Formats: sequence, C-alpha cells, structure tokens
Amino acid sequence: MDKALQTMIDNMPEKTGKSLEQWKALLAKKSFSKHSDSVNFLKKEFDVTHGFANTIVHLSKTEKDDSEDLVASQYKGKEELLPIYKELISVVKSFGKDVTITPKKGSVSVIRKKQFTLIKPATKTRIDLGLKLKDRPTTKRLENSGPFGTMCTHRVQISTVEEIDNELKKWLKEAYLKAD
Repeated sequence: MDKALQTMIDNMPEKTGKSLEQWKALLAKKSFSKHSDSVNFLKKEFDVTHGFANTIVHLSKTEKDDSEDLVASQYKGKEELLPIYKELISVVKSFGKDVTITPKKGSVSVIRKKQFTLIKPATKTRIDLGLKLKDRPTTKRLENSGPFGTMCTHRVQISTVEEIDNELKKWLKEAYLKAD
C-alpha cells in the first residue's frame, strides 16, 4: 500500500468520525449498484469529503471482489478454458515466489515488479495471452499485441493446454525475467 493511502486511512477516524473498518461495516449493510451512489451517500448522509468517500467505497469493494469470484466470472460460459488458465498460472508460479497473480474483471495480470503477462478469455474457445517482450519481433504465433494495446507487446492465442509448450514457456520466462 502506498504511503499517501496509508496516511489517509490513518487519518480517517479523525477526519470522518469513523475508522475504515466502521465505514466498511456501514456500507456492507447497504446495496448500492454503482460506485457513485455509494460515494454520494457518504457525502450527503455523513458529510464525508469526496476524497475520503471515494477511498472508502473503493477499499470496501476491493475486499468484496474475491479473486476466485473474479476468475469464475471471467470463465462463466467458457469453463472449457479453465484447464488452460490453470496451467498458465502453474507455469508462471514456478518462476519464483515474487510472482503476483492479480485477477481483474476481464483478465488476470501476472506481475513480478512489473506486469509481464496478461491472461484473458477472449472467446468461448480461446485465451489470449499478452506478453511484455520488448524488442522481440513478431512471428506467426507470437503476434502483435492486438487488443492489449500498450499493456503488452505481443499476444499468443491459445485454444488447448497442449499449446502451452516449451516455446511458450520460454516466452513466459523471458517476460518474467525482463520484469525485474
């Protein structure tokens, strides 16, 4: 957690009248469908500044979005891709204890000190694996990053577990080593 955020959390009881845990408990009893509705509620009902309200709502949601739920949601209706996803995670975890798996709404970022790969169920039959391999030329298999834009330099389309071969593992390892 960065220093500014930690300072804000530490100052929360004095500035807002409640600790972060108390705010989370209060929001847990409500069921707002939008982030902005929660923020506006805190501002209007409790006279919390926008900065504190936004932080409280964001930190409350972060804990609600359990990593397993995010992955399950990504693969709903695409369950046949889960063995590919699980094998990719197994491969990247084997590189070292400094690998962090960060599920998001539509993809999973894999980070060392920097993100080095992105795993995204692109269709019902294919995972797109984004890689950061600066200065590596594209090939028929190691394509331009395509839909990943600047988040990755390359993309590999994977439809079967067998496609996670030694060549792909070598690219993953190279991306991992460059993310130091």
